[in-house]
Amino acid sequence: MTSSPIFAHGLSAARPAVRRIGIPDLKAALSRGVDDFLAMPTHVLFVVLIYPIAGVVIAAATFEQDLIPILFPLAAGFALIGPFAALGLYEMSRRREWGLPATLADAYAPLGGRSAKAVTAVGVVLALIFLAWLCAAMGLYWTLYGGVTEPSLLAFLDDVLTTPRGWSLILAGNLVGAAFSLLALAVSAVSIPLIIDKDADAGTAIETSLALMRENPGTMLAWGAIVAGMLVLGMVSLFVGLAVVLPVLGHATWHLYRRAVG
Repeated sequence: MTSSPIFAHGLSAARPAVRRIGIPDLKAALSRGVDDFLAMPTHVLFVVLIYPIAGVVIAAATFEQDLIPILFPLAAGFALIGPFAALGLYEMSRRREWGLPATLADAYAPLGGRSAKAVTAVGVVLALIFLAWLCAAMGLYWTLYGGVTEPSLLAFLDDVLTTPRGWSLILAGNLVGAAFSLLALAVSAVSIPLIIDKDADAGTAIETSLALMRENPGTMLAWGAIVAGMLVLGMVSLFVGLAVVLPVLGHATWHLYRRAVG
């Protein structure tokens, strides 16, 4: 029985070496990410994407009471699929690094090239992690609330913040969410940038990302905390901050890959 060609390892698919990295590398990657964003501002694209999505979610919460409990898992789960969504930013940073044209029209070139299948395969893995998180979050809610929904978003927030079962939901939800976030980080930390840069297959790319996590557990956990913190700041600003946070993180991830993978 042969493996899927999307994940298969060939003679050219030897896993690249990963380096030891530290907090200075994270700072340098973020600095380069900011520099790329200032040179190639993509905030307009993210504003165009973020606000229609936010509007749909708000409308759903307003008119569909049954969807209220899933709003936070949806928002928190964005970080799980973010590495796939940032594909175009990795490509723009790569092109700028090599002195190539780096316009929005060039950003998604990898989806039309030989890397498309491998990138899609990693995206599918991240989507499955996201769906598993949603199922776990809803299962936790049903366990504590018995499927009962509050009449409004404000009533739901009041119950969550002021009752023992609400505190249990917050504590357990954050612990479960952290576990899924850690899994997604291990799978995707450098996998998609590696595919774009080296035309690696999905199996090699994910294996390299996992190896980086094993080699640098403390540093990568710090990176995950930085990403989570910046996303929270972007969301609490009524999603305005995400138009800056998302591009900066995307570009910074490319530069972290360049520092971490041989």
